[in-house]
Amino acid sequence: MSTIIEQADRRTFLKTSSGLVAGLAMGGSLTEAMAKATGNTAYSIPLGVYAAYDKADFLRQSGCAYIEESVAGFLIPEGGDAGYEKNLQQLKSEHFPIKSYVILLPASLKTLGPEANHEAILQRTETVLKRAKECGSQFVVFGSGASRIIPDGFDRAKAKAQHIELTQKMAPIAEKYGVTIAVEPLNRGETNFINSLAEGVEIVDAVKSPRVKLLCDIYHMLKEDEPASEIVKYGKHIVHCHIAEKEKRTPPGVKGDDFRAYLGALKKIGYKGGLSIECFVYTDFEKEAKRGVEVLKQQLSEV
Repeated sequence: MSTIIEQADRRTFLKTSSGLVAGLAMGGSLTEAMAKATGNTAYSIPLGVYAAYDKADFLRQSGCAYIEESVAGFLIPEGGDAGYEKNLQQLKSEHFPIKSYVILLPASLKTLGPEANHEAILQRTETVLKRAKECGSQFVVFGSGASRIIPDGFDRAKAKAQHIELTQKMAPIAEKYGVTIAVEPLNRGETNFINSLAEGVEIVDAVKSPRVKLLCDIYHMLKEDEPASEIVKYGKHIVHCHIAEKEKRTPPGVKGDDFRAYLGALKKIGYKGGLSIECFVYTDFEKEAKRGVEVLKQQLSEV
């Protein structure tokens, strides 16, 4: 019996040792090589930050895999077509990918209610998705909370039907350009419609398109006291994620929020998409964004 155990231990040792040597030979650290050899690899996913594209080089050096821009900042800028062409050339020269774009619609374009303007929204969506494809991007985030606020006294069922009808019309455009529209639930401080992953999935299920999926924003989940278990429940629909600290939407590491329950849920569903720090106000962008990436990497490694 002892001989059999010794032989098994020797085989395990040789296997682990060969894995260590292979890992080190490929330029990995000793810790990484040991993790791979023993099958105990830390969970990691591509990280990005929502920022203007002139921050691309800094974010690349800070360990980001991509940047997230805004529709109005990059695809439909104030400079019109010439402004977009300038942005596109900058993207081509920097070679740092823009994975997705936020704020598809301005507040003036309503998806529902008596002032709903689907024709104008569809025209804008056509331009946005066409340009997103030209930029090699994967997603356009359909949050736009101010455009989907249900007016006081307006029938909620009718509002929902309007929004679904619009999204159904947007879907073929997304399919044509191969860019996915990511429906984003937002907290009730920003809008009174689609405030949870479950409500986002209702839209996705109604549209039934491979190019209309769900965005999981951990900041909004925290604001709505939505448990991490909802990520597991609706994981098959999730294609992209956002994150920020709960109190003031600061980057990870400012207030010290612990996101590991939510990151652990992403790991449980086998999520390999992007996770973007989405904040709108920084005290010191470079310091806080870099720290945010470091904190996320650390917490991801611990789930």
